[in-house]
Amino acid sequence: MGTVVDDAASVEFHAFFERHYAELARLAHLLTGEADAADDLAADALLALWHRWDRVRAADHPVAYARGVVANLARTRIRSAVRERRRIALFWSPREERTENPDVAGVVDVQEALRRLPFRKRACVVLRHAFDLSEKDTALALGVSVGTVKSQTSKGMAELQRLLGTRQASQRVRAAMARTGQAAGRDR
Repeated sequence: MGTVVDDAASVEFHAFFERHYAELARLAHLLTGEADAADDLAADALLALWHRWDRVRAADHPVAYARGVVANLARTRIRSAVRERRRIALFWSPREERTENPDVAGVVDVQEALRRLPFRKRACVVLRHAFDLSEKDTALALGVSVGTVKSQTSKGMAELQRLLGTRQASQRVRAAMARTGQAAGRDR
């Protein structure tokens, strides 16, 4: 493309932007219900349109194309927010599992052993054994596959057994986390 065409495309896009930005921002606001996000979504949509401007300007209905981009971005934002809320709900579910006469030394040993695990293994072990989440719920919370949860939990438990010197590492993890109640989930 020569400079003349680039300049013409730039002028044409600028005019499109001026004519439709407010409408696209309003659409984003109505779709998401978030006034703050509306401007960002409209700007992101227009940026995406600029990158494909040759295709957009050749379309029969460029505004309809732009609305579709805003709708897709809004849908992605909403899905992301829903996933984040589910993750938060998994970590902050109300559990009152306090034990009388806690084995403080055992709790300290388990917590120290957990700290020595890499984050993903630790997260899988804690969610599976301390919070009793299913493999699927753990995968959802961490944004990984079920297979990753299975392998990381297995490897993490093997490391804990080595560190704690016991074959009952999962029971010790559950017992230690029950003794500390929800503190383990809130101290992060």
